[in-house]
Amino acid sequence: MDISYRVRELLAEHLGVPFDDVQPGMNLVADLGADSLDEVGLVMAMEEAFNVDIDDVAADKLKTVHDYIALVERLKK
Repeated sequence: MDISYRVRELLAEHLGVPFDDVQPGMNLVADLGADSLDEVGLVMAMEEAFNVDIDDVAADKLKTVHDYIALVERLKK
């Protein structure tokens, strides 16, 4: 399973939305209904699922599905 698919899957599960609704250009708050608690939980879920550490500066920049995918891909290299 590639990183993009798994990130989208985690986002869909955590936010309770259909997988097909989670597209790279979507904003987590405006398009997918995430709130600040969701954002914290998503960072923790990504850290656990991919065995990476996401610092607070990087976490604050995560606004879109693509942002999550790009960050995880960068951290996994």
